[in-house]
Amino acid sequence: MDKRIVDVNELRVDDIPYVGGKGANLGELTSAGFPVPGAFVLTTIAYDYFLNKSGIADKIEKELKNIDRSSDQSLTDASKKIRALFETYNIPDDLKKEIVSCYRLIVPKGTVGFVAVRSSATAEDLPDASFAGQQETYLNVKEEDDLFDKIRKCWSSLFTARAIAYREKQGFAHSEVKLAVVIQKMVNSDVSGIMFTVDPNNGAKNIIIEAGYGLGEAIVGGEVTPDTYEIDKSKMTITKKRISAQKWKYVRGADGGCLKEDVLNGDEKKQKLEDPRILEIAEMGRQVEIHYQRPMDMEWCIEDGKVFLVQARPITAVGGSGGNGKSEASSEDILLTGLGASPGFATGTVRIYDESMSLDVVKDGDVLVTKMTMPDMVPAMSRSVAIVTDEGGMTCHAAIISRELGTPCVVGTGGATSTLKDGDVVTVDGTTGTVYKGEIKKKQEASGPAADAVSAEYIPITGTKVMVNMSMPTKADDIAKLPCDGVGLMRSEFLFTNYIGEHPCAVIDDGRSEELIDKLAEGISKVARAFYPRPVILRTSDFKTNEYRDMKGGVDYEPEEENPMIGWRGCSRYVSDNYREAFMCELMAIKKVRDEFGLKNIHVMLPFVRTIFEVEDIISMMTSVGLKRGLDFKLYFMAEIPVNIFMAEEFCKYCDAFSIGSNDLTQLVLGCDRDSDILGRMGYFDERNPGVKAAISQLIKVAHKNGKTVGICGQGPSVYPEFAEFLVEEGIDSISLNPDTFAKTKRNIASAEQRVLLNNLRELKNKK
Repeated sequence: MDKRIVDVNELRVDDIPYVGGKGANLGELTSAGFPVPGAFVLTTIAYDYFLNKSGIADKIEKELKNIDRSSDQSLTDASKKIRALFETYNIPDDLKKEIVSCYRLIVPKGTVGFVAVRSSATAEDLPDASFAGQQETYLNVKEEDDLFDKIRKCWSSLFTARAIAYREKQGFAHSEVKLAVVIQKMVNSDVSGIMFTVDPNNGAKNIIIEAGYGLGEAIVGGEVTPDTYEIDKSKMTITKKRISAQKWKYVRGADGGCLKEDVLNGDEKKQKLEDPRILEIAEMGRQVEIHYQRPMDMEWCIEDGKVFLVQARPITAVGGSGGNGKSEASSEDILLTGLGASPGFATGTVRIYDESMSLDVVKDGDVLVTKMTMPDMVPAMSRSVAIVTDEGGMTCHAAIISRELGTPCVVGTGGATSTLKDGDVVTVDGTTGTVYKGEIKKKQEASGPAADAVSAEYIPITGTKVMVNMSMPTKADDIAKLPCDGVGLMRSEFLFTNYIGEHPCAVIDDGRSEELIDKLAEGISKVARAFYPRPVILRTSDFKTNEYRDMKGGVDYEPEEENPMIGWRGCSRYVSDNYREAFMCELMAIKKVRDEFGLKNIHVMLPFVRTIFEVEDIISMMTSVGLKRGLDFKLYFMAEIPVNIFMAEEFCKYCDAFSIGSNDLTQLVLGCDRDSDILGRMGYFDERNPGVKAAISQLIKVAHKNGKTVGICGQGPSVYPEFAEFLVEEGIDSISLNPDTFAKTKRNIASAEQRVLLNNLRELKNKK
């Protein structure tokens, strides 16, 4: 192809190298007779022509070569410089003339019309890489000059920081990815949405349609909660609906762009599409899938009663990697050992980190070695292939987060920061707790159909509810695919580290309370939406003072305590004048997610509940924002302090359920620091201790007598099968686990239930 501009009617799916994924798929849909708004495409030939005429290609290449790939700031700085180059030069006059000529076929001269200007990269909407959201789109573009400006902005969006980083991660050379621009007649949508021809969560052969009022950007951007309709593809019948309240929508501005407009009160909670329309759109999706012969993801919209398709792409699957097997190392290769806290096997370069350093020193692929990790280190932990710490036990921060990230981790080594050297290459085995010198290979187990059959894990049904623990909202969609009963513990602390990045009181004092509420709500909703309608139990913030001090601005608000583990934390913080307003923001964020986003599966759990007067004060605060216990809103208390056991009768009057925090309960029953690797090695910290088991047994007995349920969200059941059996024998209602231990522990629970049942039958038989 040598054309700089081509009409969409001339395009087919094979034209991706010239018009990008979006342009090629629109052409394919048009040729197959599907309703697509009129459009033309500035091809990659036009993109290259602009680069050559402006002479900026070499400057772009220079900036890309100078990027520090491990530094977010370096990526951002380079992106700004490259995008500024595109703004410096005008589109050549001869190309402008061609653009105007095609534009006037969509918007005739003398008329008022609007177009959408959409980026279409040559590495976008591919079967194995979606690149979704990496480049930019501009809606309701009205004038010629604005059109030229938006075309340049689309071209330059090939070099946003996120796009550069994503290409690096996916292994695409920057020079191999070019950008076309789709100019499409703008549909002024009454209702719009997204459609998948298989369920994107589990691959089930159902069509999933999401629908909302107004322009589709609100749904695509995750700013509103749409209706969701599920259609049985074989019978073409609607099998499930979830109707969501929508209070605002995006509409066209008088001079272009998008404006927010309130939805009429009577329409807020209405079903967005009538059933016949749902089936019409579903049939359109089914026909598109038949045409492409693969599952598809589409964007659709309706104007004046007519349905249009404005985008289509293959649904991309995210594959896993790994492999079982033993290492090929000998004892001479061992550098040090500790506790294997998160399973896995990885090789990387040692990066010794202390709190005085910038997190940027930890690069992608490094082995993070530190005394112990803190919540603000999560971004660096996410970049690491493995984590090794001097201190800590199986329940420390490094262990918990590594398990959720799926990153191998060894804790409690006693001296990793002094034994290992910056720049050394090591291999970390998080299963055995061993750190080896150099790169160590693994002996792979047999592969093939037989091995595949073995690796396909059987997960039984259990009477005991089995849930998962969650910290990172970004992992929610993947973890929600597990056949679990919901989230038994969602730690809100990590919403502060990942979405806020500074001490909540500092945000409030800076006049940004609404920002705090909105960002917390954003993180909560990601998890609630992924697991809907399964329950998500959100534990309100349980940072300790030393962890809060390490946050940006934290020194101004936090005292220094000798023993933060049993200091100013949990409920005592919420009722204090120094933190009350921040806790109220948490409650308002929860209220926002439940009411404005329509995610009623969020429930609240209070940590470190010491006294009844705290509970009464906190319930009053919750009531003041409209959070009241009822059929669809439950209040949980963490049971992690001996007083929760001794005063269980009194606490039962104020909650719906308890969740045993076995880590803290063990620590406080035994007077044993849970992070002490010395005591851990000596066997002191152990949930199987008779005193700890007696406390758990007592709580379950009292709670059940008062009609309350009891769960557990500690590490014990997944570490000790016999402890899981004890819990089942005592009648525990639910067990919440880290995702990596879910399948194995659920099988243990099923076996325990069978043994308990057999024992009960024997006892019954003996009595007879």
